[in-house]
Amino acid sequence: MHGIARMPELPEVEVIRQGLLPLVKGRKIAGFGSSGKRLRTEVPEECIGERLVGAVITGIERKAKYLLFTFDSGDLLTIHLGMTGRLTIFPAETPPARHDHLFFLLDNGRELRFNDTRRFGSVQCFKNAEKTQALRRLFATTGPEPFSAQCTPAYLHARARNRSQAVKTFIMNSAILAGVGNIYANESLFAAGIHPATPAGTLTPKQWQLLLDKIRDILNWAIACGGSTISDFQNAGGQSGYFQINFRVYGRRQKPCVRCSTPLAREVIGGRASYFCPRCQKRK
Repeated sequence: MHGIARMPELPEVEVIRQGLLPLVKGRKIAGFGSSGKRLRTEVPEECIGERLVGAVITGIERKAKYLLFTFDSGDLLTIHLGMTGRLTIFPAETPPARHDHLFFLLDNGRELRFNDTRRFGSVQCFKNAEKTQALRRLFATTGPEPFSAQCTPAYLHARARNRSQAVKTFIMNSAILAGVGNIYANESLFAAGIHPATPAGTLTPKQWQLLLDKIRDILNWAIACGGSTISDFQNAGGQSGYFQINFRVYGRRQKPCVRCSTPLAREVIGGRASYFCPRCQKRK
């Protein structure tokens, strides 16, 4: 399964946040450099140079798949990893790697680098006075995360009412539920015993409770494992995650179900590969 291009999902982004935080918190940005190449959007080099160089990093938050770097100046830097983005710390004298595009020199002689082969990632810089409105716009169409207090079985049941859309496509819709990508949708539905093509509007409140519990369990498990390595995901220290060894259905077409030994099936639902057990997840 290695070599398949895949966007880092919520667990991978959270793993990067947790890994980077102790390495950059309290450190001053001493310098900034760029490859000069455009990412998904133009790199705000002027804003970074004027506002962030000389500022101290006070924390890193995560919202959906975005990393939010906060500074003592009140300014904000947001980074989305796109399909192939990586954030890693190196000694400043380390020669740049191919596809290194952003270089944040820290006051301890180390450098935070953003590497992005496909350049689908994005970086935005917001001044303190404008960040509240900017974040509101940035996340205007983003639903609650599975871990948030706003995400309840009642919320999901209400949003799904009268929808014939497949439940797998429904829970991957970031406007409804933020951060559940293809791998973890497959694994959560298997854990809950729900066929991925089941119309979302037919699930009962009890089924939504079970599915939400399984989504949270799977995401927490993946975070504890350091994420999944399907293509080239690495954490802040350059290590790969290993949740993929725990996959129950994803990428296991025709292999025996871990519960009943029935060969697993694969079907394209909503344009995405969906893996399931025909016996444990009966289509209704």
